[in-house]
Amino acid sequence: MKHAISFIFFLMASTAHADCYADYKAKQDSPLRLQYGVARIDGPCTAAQAEAELSPRLETAGWVLLNVMDVFDETGLEQRRDSAGEFYLRF
Repeated sequence: MKHAISFIFFLMASTAHADCYADYKAKQDSPLRLQYGVARIDGPCTAAQAEAELSPRLETAGWVLLNVMDVFDETGLEQRRDSAGEFYLRF
């Protein structure tokens, strides 16, 4: 029983520290430019946290976050690499 409890805590700790990423859409005005990107999220792996982190990052480069499409772990990175192009892990 003691080993089962230890294993459960190990799994919880491993999950809590998993890398988190978000894919998003953003825009610039004058002229209108749109981007699809993928970014690493440092806080909890939620869409709300992704929005809170991405908005200021993008604003410093003149972009406005339109929406966070999804949050995911590292298993979703490779399938999004080509679509994100130059905005893959840029912000």
